[in-house]
This record gives sequence, structure tokens and C-alpha cells, in this order.
Amino acid sequence: MNKTFLNKAGTVTVSLLLALSMLLGGCGGGGDKAKPAPDATKPAAADSVEKSREKQEKKAEEIEKKMSGARNTPIVKAAKKVGPTVVGITNKAYVRDFFNRVQLAERGYGSGVIYDKSGLIVTNNHVVEGASEIIVSLADGRSSQGKVLGTDAATDLAVVKIDLDNLPVAEFGDSSTVEVGEPAIAIGNPLGMEFRGSVTVGIISALNRSVEIGEKKFTLFQTDAAINPGNSGGALVNADGEIIGINSAKIAVSNVEGIGFAIPINNVKPIIKELASKGRVAHPYVGASLIDADVAKQYGFDMDLHDGLFIMKLSKGGPLARAGARTGDIIIEFNGVKVKTVTALRDEIAKHKVGDQVNITLLRNENQMTLAVVLQEYPRN
Repeated sequence: MNKTFLNKAGTVTVSLLLALSMLLGGCGGGGDKAKPAPDATKPAAADSVEKSREKQEKKAEEIEKKMSGARNTPIVKAAKKVGPTVVGITNKAYVRDFFNRVQLAERGYGSGVIYDKSGLIVTNNHVVEGASEIIVSLADGRSSQGKVLGTDAATDLAVVKIDLDNLPVAEFGDSSTVEVGEPAIAIGNPLGMEFRGSVTVGIISALNRSVEIGEKKFTLFQTDAAINPGNSGGALVNADGEIIGINSAKIAVSNVEGIGFAIPINNVKPIIKELASKGRVAHPYVGASLIDADVAKQYGFDMDLHDGLFIMKLSKGGPLARAGARTGDIIIEFNGVKVKTVTALRDEIAKHKVGDQVNITLLRNENQMTLAVVLQEYPRN
């Protein structure tokens, strides 16, 4: 009896040990069939994202087949084409809290557009300005830390890079062909990531609008497509699904609605090319503080400017100073073009590059003279 009991107990014990070893070792049995190391699961995660995307695309294709022509408009097609390329950008910086502790906090948010498979994203300078860390959120749910390759405050543009695979890429159009009245589609993240991928529609209201924001002057498209805080850096798209502008600013004044702006994409292309390769853009300048008739009137100066620009101050070693200009001279022409306002002079300078030689005609004690001036790079500080 005792022997039988011991035999049964031994059998049960062996069975329990075998079951326990299977639980610990897995059902595969051999060592070469063991579970993969933690690092080996990363490709599986990428596969999961890819499968999810393929599933969504397949579902979208099925819905599109069932849609009538009245519903599947060019605007719908453009939104589907460009939407995946528009990202959210969160700007984080180190700040001190109430207890004087340094913490990484969110400073603001905006949008961006992926324009290269290598992970290059165009956005606004003011979206990433002062950031200690950039977080980029994609339409497919992925997110990545971004690196700012270059910024340019003068044009309010910046380039950010992320290191992710299988990125959708936007198609740039030709903004010189844009017409007033044609459809304009704005895609971005108004009011933050909660409303990411929002699509608003309007028309191109005007071309070549000159808008001054602070001390900077921008030549922009005007549109009545709704552009709200968070849309900055997002895409302005035509009905063919091509990027024609980068949303940049919005007039936020009471009783003013339907006035938004975007940087024409033809102006964007050369800037982001330099930002991606060099990290900055070299802008030319003449090196002078100037007063035009409007400024003189504003500050109560009673002087005859002869429809020109009065030189108040010259930058030491600057282009005009080197060419022989003096304080009190009046600039009347820039390379044969009459310049009555400081804005007009800026426009003419912007047509040139650092190192170009231009002829500047000025008046000195009622005597007219022309100086050969070599444009220099605007000091970064």
C-alpha cells in the first residue's frame, strides 16, 4: 500500500516537473527555437505599422470605389494624397518651475510637410524657434524626435529631419502658375495635435501680398481657407494635390476673418535646399539705417528727401561705408531703379546675392553721384 502510494506520488511529481519545464522553456522545445531577444522585436513593430497602413489604404480604396463622382471631388483626392505627408511638430524647451527646478516643457506646436524620403520636413522658423527638443508626429501614428538642420528668420522657414522608414512624400507644384480664384486647400494641425490633419478649403484670394510682421517683410499668397494657430508650417495645396505654399501667418485681429497667408512654394524651394545642406541662408545687405518720407513724417522730421532714403547711420565696414557713402547722403536709385521707400529698397536687394556688385545713386549736398557697392552677407547677430 505504501509502495503503491509512493509510486503514484513519484509519477505525479515527475509530471509536474515536466509541465513546469515546458512552461519555463516554452513549447518550442529546442534552444534554437527560443523566443527572440527584445531587440529582435523592433522589425515586428515596423511590420505591424506597415500592415496597419496597408489595411487602411485597402479600406480607403474600397470606399473610393463606392463613392460617386459628386462625392469623390478633386478636393477629396488632394486631401488623401497630401494628408499623410503633413506632420505635427511639438516644440519643447527647458524652463524653471515654481520651485526653480529645470524641466522640459511644451512651448508650442505647429505643422510641417515631409518633402524627401530621407526624412526632411519643411516648416516655419517660428514653429521650432528656441526649441531644446522637437517631437514630430506622423499621420500614421508614429512619432520621432526631430533634428533642426537649419532655420531662416528672414523667410520664416526651417528644415527638420527625422530618422524613420517608409515615409510618404509631398509633391511640390509650381506657384508661378497659381491663379486668383482657384481652389486652395489648407492641411495642418489647428489648435494642436487634438485636431491634427484638419482640412479647410477656400480659394486663392490674392497673389504677391506684402505683409510686414515685426521688422520682417514677406511676399505671400492670400487665401480665405481657414488657417489657425497650429496650421503654421502646414501645406497649402491646389486641386491637383500639389503643394503650392507653406502656411505661415494669419491676421488675428477682431472683426477680421478669412485672411490667411502662405509662402509660395517657388520661394521655398531654394531656401530649404540651402538650409538642408548648409544650415543657413546668406542674405545680402547694404549696411545702413535709413529713413524714408513716411518715417520722417511719423517722427516729425521736416526734411526734403527728394523722393529718396536718408542715411541716418552706416555700419562700420559695411558695403555702403566701404564704397564711400556718408551719413546724411540720400539714396535715390538702386541699380537704376528709383527707391522711395525702405520697403522698395529691400525688394531690390532681395533680387541679388551676396557678392553682387550694384550701382547706388545718391545725393550729397545737392550733387548726384553713383557708387559701385559690393553686397555683403547680413550679419547673423
